Amino acid sequence: MRKKQNHKKKKSLLFSIHSRYKILIGIIFIVFLLLTVKLYEVQILENAKYVKEVIELSNNYIEGPTAPRGRIYDRNGKLLVDNVPVKTIVYKKPIGMRTSEEIALAYQLANFIEVDFRGLKEKDLKKFWILNHSEEADKKIQKEEWQALEERKITASQIEDKKIARVTEEDLAVYTDLDREAAMIYTKMNDGYSYAEKVIKKENVTDEEYAIIGENLSILDGITTRMDWERYYPYGETFRSILGNISSSESGVPAELKDSYLALGYELTDRVGTSYLEKQYEALLKGTKTKYKVSPNGSYELVEEGSRGYDIVLTIDIELQKQVEKIIADELLSTKKKDKYTQYLDRGFVVIQDPKTGEILAMAGKKITKKNGQYVVSDYSTGVINSIVTPGSSVKAASHIVGYTTGNLKIGEVRNDACVKLAATPLKCSFHSYGNINDLQALKYSSNTYQFQTAMKVGGAKYHYGIALKVDEKAFDTYRNIFAQFGLGVKTEIDLPNETEGLKGTSRQSGLLLDFAIGQYDNYTPIQLSQYITTVANGGSRMKPRLLKAVYEPTKEKLTSLVFQTTPSVLNTVDADKKYMDRVKQGLRMVFASGGTGYGFIDNKYSPAGKTGTSESFVDKDNDGEIDTPTLSTVLVAYAPYKNPKVTFTVVTPNVGTGNISFVQMSSINKRLSQKVSKKYFEIYK
Repeated sequence: MRKKQNHKKKKSLLFSIHSRYKILIGIIFIVFLLLTVKLYEVQILENAKYVKEVIELSNNYIEGPTAPRGRIYDRNGKLLVDNVPVKTIVYKKPIGMRTSEEIALAYQLANFIEVDFRGLKEKDLKKFWILNHSEEADKKIQKEEWQALEERKITASQIEDKKIARVTEEDLAVYTDLDREAAMIYTKMNDGYSYAEKVIKKENVTDEEYAIIGENLSILDGITTRMDWERYYPYGETFRSILGNISSSESGVPAELKDSYLALGYELTDRVGTSYLEKQYEALLKGTKTKYKVSPNGSYELVEEGSRGYDIVLTIDIELQKQVEKIIADELLSTKKKDKYTQYLDRGFVVIQDPKTGEILAMAGKKITKKNGQYVVSDYSTGVINSIVTPGSSVKAASHIVGYTTGNLKIGEVRNDACVKLAATPLKCSFHSYGNINDLQALKYSSNTYQFQTAMKVGGAKYHYGIALKVDEKAFDTYRNIFAQFGLGVKTEIDLPNETEGLKGTSRQSGLLLDFAIGQYDNYTPIQLSQYITTVANGGSRMKPRLLKAVYEPTKEKLTSLVFQTTPSVLNTVDADKKYMDRVKQGLRMVFASGGTGYGFIDNKYSPAGKTGTSESFVDKDNDGEIDTPTLSTVLVAYAPYKNPKVTFTVVTPNVGTGNISFVQMSSINKRLSQKVSKKYFEIYK
């Protein structure tokens, strides 16, 4: 019985093994069948395709030099930045080129072209002398020093340094101008990366030089000629700093930008945007390089023709920009010569913006310095986004919104504009005493004490004369959070690199909250102040300020093929009831009425509204790193017309006076600038 059972088990096991074997054979058959089909497909059906891919992989492709960049236009189609062709002589080191051959080549070139060698460094000239006088140079090294080199106590580099140090003026005196030209050429041939193309001469290459080099290329190994390009600015220095810069053919990608550009697929020899708009819109402006296939015999075959980058249109009106820059420069010069108390006045800014779209029509800054007894004005438009100023009363519209939205200020609320007295603190007053005034009059006359009373309420303090003030520190956050909704104390997100956030005070002493409410604590940039008044003007939408208006395909003719157009971008909306925004705007209109602090700043026929600001500020009088001298700064933020705002004006003039607000000694340059800039705008945009 047991034998019968064992027999059945063996039979069952053999059947299972046999079945599995059949399955395995079947799987192997299917795999081989699939491989056979795939091989047939690769070797027969798609043979041509894979042969082509192998050939492509074995091909060597190279790209030409950096292609010309896209053009830049203003909002009216006026050309601001273009490319101009430049005759260029370049060198790329051939494989196996020896130093002696390069020196000989340098002398050949020096006979064909004129090279300015005045910029040749003495160290480079000494190196060139050593290469040409190796035996004499070796004799300048003492026997003990050669021994130290053999014993590895000093390095070959140290020996080279000793040779350079011991080359005398007498040694170099034998060099003629031709020798020095050759030295300059040799230095350029060996500057930078060894594999990179080196520019030997680019500026002032004559037709004769260009032709003679072209005729002798067969004997000038590694030398070639080409038409390069440079940026051209039809409007000269107008808006120049904001347009930005690009790297040169010689420098390629700057070292400080190397990592970011390499990550984007650039080569170190590429010409790239290095600042402001050229850097901001590098991806649009950069051209497409010409692509070549290198044949085994060394010949080149054009694969893809290069093209310049996209053309971009800015929001800037260059004619308005030019006039604004001139107005600032003229006023700075005139003010420094005729107004007292302006010894620390050194700059001025103007921003003109569309409050509905955020488009910037003009943004200008000028700096004035004294050189050789004469005042000189230079461009400082970049200061619009990175220079700070104490805003003073110009921010009181935002302070009113803090009061309204927190329930600490009522529409129509009347308060006595009497000085505030805190313990161990001098009286804190308005410029004049205005008696009983309401919230609108507080803006019109720029009452400080009205804002002090609001700030104390926001901080949870009940004021009485001589109070030892103690406010809730969270009140600072309340003010800053609401101010930020207007663009104060935060980046405006303008489409430019290097924008700063301004400067925030770090102390939270109770009395400083009162200073904050009247613009005497945190500092802001001109572009932040512009975004603030733009937000007020349009009813509470914080618009992203922008300089890019549209992008076009590159064409030989004028702008024809639109790629895309930018649209207004709302960053946030002020969290305040419309009635409060309307109330503030009503008060800002009164600022320009008779008796208001802004009366006469902008012609009332344009129905302006806005806020002036005079602040106590400080400068470093003797450049010792300590800000120690009190000054007065002035600001105007305004829009027009009041009922349907089309434009905002921000005029910032730091350090226009000395002393403090209670004893005013300052220039009226801010008022004059505001008058002239607004008048010029309305002449252009009737």
